Amino acid sequence: QVQLVESGGGSVQAGASLRLSCVASDYTFSAYTIAWFRQAAGKEREFVAQVNWGGQSTIYADSVKGRFTISRDNAQKTVTLQMSSLKPEDTALYSCAAVQGLWGSKVAGAYDYWGQGTQVTVSL
Repeated sequence: QVQLVESGGGSVQAGASLRLSCVASDYTFSAYTIAWFRQAAGKEREFVAQVNWGGQSTIYADSVKGRFTISRDNAQKTVTLQMSSLKPEDTALYSCAAVQGLWGSKVAGAYDYWGQGTQVTVSL
């Protein structure tokens, strides 16, 4: 079973950058597709970005394309979400999720393992 721990959230002003990290416990980490989702207060959880097992392929939500970059370091069992030009509408709890043997899904229910999340708050 994969355990995921996120870090890097915080409170920033609009236009700032943040770097979120998702660290896994499992030695088979490289076999998993990893995605970031976010959930704002009172809203549904939404897909943000995902990266395939080797890091060569990525998918982004339209709302973050060009501003967020997802990457992974399998040796460190870490996936990073670099967020720039942050907007107030990016405010949410950000969680990473893992699934094995699946690529391309933007549906939260398709992912088997989840971290507890890290809060990102962007103010004007």
